[in-house]
Amino acid sequence: MTTRKHQFSNVLIRAIFFIVLPFSSNVCAEPNLSGTIAKIKHSIVAVGSFMPKRNPRSVFLGTGFAVGDGTLVVTNAHVIPTNLDDGHLEQVAVFYRKGNEDKVITARQVALDNDYDLAVLKITGEPLPPLKLGDVASVREGQPYAFTGFPIGMVLGLYPVTHRGIVSAISPNVIPMLKSDALNPKLLRRLDAPYNVFQLDATAYPGNSGSPLYEQDTGKVIGVINKAFIQESKENILSNPSGISYAIPIDHLQKLLKDKGLY
Repeated sequence: MTTRKHQFSNVLIRAIFFIVLPFSSNVCAEPNLSGTIAKIKHSIVAVGSFMPKRNPRSVFLGTGFAVGDGTLVVTNAHVIPTNLDDGHLEQVAVFYRKGNEDKVITARQVALDNDYDLAVLKITGEPLPPLKLGDVASVREGQPYAFTGFPIGMVLGLYPVTHRGIVSAISPNVIPMLKSDALNPKLLRRLDAPYNVFQLDATAYPGNSGSPLYEQDTGKVIGVINKAFIQESKENILSNPSGISYAIPIDHLQKLLKDKGLY
């Protein structure tokens, strides 16, 4: 009887071992987001303008990230200031923290795509560590991703903040309105050539515009966070904006870089 009990116990232990082992392997294989953040955060910058005699001299308008050879910074087109005060030497600039020191680098626009709200800047001086661009075809609804940027601009200083979530839907950037009085010329133009965007269950704030949406385990960028530009199309009929966030798929940026001979 005792021998049978020992045999049963051994069988039970083996069964538990084989059940737990795969589960443990999956847990160990989960993306190491903290390690990825440590690698990519030095590629994230704030984007805005700099004026030597203004108070404050630096104004943050959004987020950007380095690509290519490290001298190219990607952001949203609506982040770039349109009316610079040339008389007082106001310039487009990027801001980041290196060690214990805040850095300011002037930049010039080298590519712009208003249809997808994308802009590329060329910075002077030392290149930044560039991020790698991923494959949009690999993105699936329900997959986890993260984005890093400056959600409230200057309020939190030059310390990039990371949010994580899933791609909750892949859907058109503009939805046909049921009522004609909800249409406007801008919406009509976008209805002519709609494109899919990533809808996220993580909250992005105005300062996050231009943040990279990336794979948690590799850091490869699969989208560019965009709040207002897409929201005004998809949610035009709403009187109050929702908390839903969106990202522009990275293939539109890849095409822009290629067309301009930048990548």
